[in-house]
Amino acid sequence: MFDVSTQAYASKREHYEDLCSQARGLLEGEPNVIANAANFSALLYHSLPDLNWCGFYLYDGTELVVGPFQGKPACIRIALGRGVCGTAAQTRQTQVVRDVHDFDGHIACDAASQSEIVVPLVRADGSLFGVWDVDSPSIARFDDEDRAGMEALCAVFMKCVNG
Repeated sequence: MFDVSTQAYASKREHYEDLCSQARGLLEGEPNVIANAANFSALLYHSLPDLNWCGFYLYDGTELVVGPFQGKPACIRIALGRGVCGTAAQTRQTQVVRDVHDFDGHIACDAASQSEIVVPLVRADGSLFGVWDVDSPSIARFDDEDRAGMEALCAVFMKCVNG
């Protein structure tokens, strides 16, 4: 059994370091990527404050398709280059969006979402696996510390994809 507990941290960096450790423990030894993606989504959704959605969009060779997530039902398919997720996938760069209403072409799956961070997930061979998408109902929820933390967490996750 895995227990997600809420505790106080001295900094965001310390919280993300602890989450990376928890994610490694949760994913280690499990070869099924979908099971790992589901547990990874649940871990982060229940561990990070002020989120209303987090999960995966997986690249099917043509577009992004919703994968395991936590939150309300989501958009099913997103074209590369479209919205925050499609932009992260196409550019292979993490997107930190302070206010989604200021992002040209933002796709509103949940009207409550006000800010967003999306990390591209790239396999060891350079091919696109998908994106990790996190939404918040608060404007300016995500910053550079969140970028570094989410990228570190995604590196932990991608180890289970790359073997």
